[in-house]
Amino acid sequence: MTAPVSPAETLRAALAGLLDGLPARQAAQAVERLIASYRGATPTDAPILRDRADVVAYAAYRMPATFEAVRSALAAFARSAPAWAPGSHVDVGGGTGAATWAAGAVWDGVRPVTVLDWAEPALALGREIAAANPALADVTWQRTRIGAALTLESTDLVTVSYVLNELTAPDRAALVDAAASAAQAVVIVEPGTPDGYARVIEARDRLVSAGFHVAAPCPHSDSCPIAPGTDWCHFSARVSRSSLHRQVKGGSLAYEDEKFSYVAAARFPVAPAPSRVVRRPQIRKGQVLLDLCETEPALRRATVTKRHGDLYKAARDAEWGDPWPPADHR
Repeated sequence: MTAPVSPAETLRAALAGLLDGLPARQAAQAVERLIASYRGATPTDAPILRDRADVVAYAAYRMPATFEAVRSALAAFARSAPAWAPGSHVDVGGGTGAATWAAGAVWDGVRPVTVLDWAEPALALGREIAAANPALADVTWQRTRIGAALTLESTDLVTVSYVLNELTAPDRAALVDAAASAAQAVVIVEPGTPDGYARVIEARDRLVSAGFHVAAPCPHSDSCPIAPGTDWCHFSARVSRSSLHRQVKGGSLAYEDEKFSYVAAARFPVAPAPSRVVRRPQIRKGQVLLDLCETEPALRRATVTKRHGDLYKAARDAEWGDPWPPADHR
């Protein structure tokens, strides 16, 4: 019996097919230019993705990483609300729909989904890619300006991934407020940089003020225990590299690690992790060092040794971003 193909594999195959006929050099140049635009400090009021070549190149390069980061964030949310699944989903600034694919990878089934973006070429390509996934057959792809004038219809889930950096501070606040007013659950993902983390914390504060409970990554809804300017909270998702990735970055590894910051919050009660591993675990001889964010709220380094028995084995298998302790050790 043939094993079912995962959404991640289906997405990779669809993106690889798009690159057929697009010269590798042209694709690499488009990606390099677009990366420079996205990393710029000045928000733009015009779409960065201008035409199909731009969108194909950038989707092939970035969509797998966005998919893995958002899937990780949504999976953490799902573990904090195991009895809940979204009956509807709005992806704000969703472009080619990576977050839509990610939601489908976390929660089975077909649901009404609307992807909002102001770049028509991105929406058109998203619709084309979605044809490879029957669960996305009824997604609505809608051109909308993302900013202070945005209004959202009532929905179960709103995702906002890699969007806040493109907005002015007032527009960021308006977007988060609109999401909070419309949704039962909001998940926001940004790059895992100090600036990305700062935008996530800003959004987190607005969601909590609007009555939301933080489901992940934090074990609490109180203020972040990281002193401003001293560090930042971020996580990592492993992404299979395409040939375009290797060409642009000049690397030979078959994978790369996407660093991201996120917040997942809900209007309904959630059960966040007792603590979360917030750095890559350090495995030493006979012990594992875990940097944890805890419920108090507080940051603490825990040392798990062989004397802890099965918990030591669990610590050796723990990954950055995991809840701690594992559910079967609580």
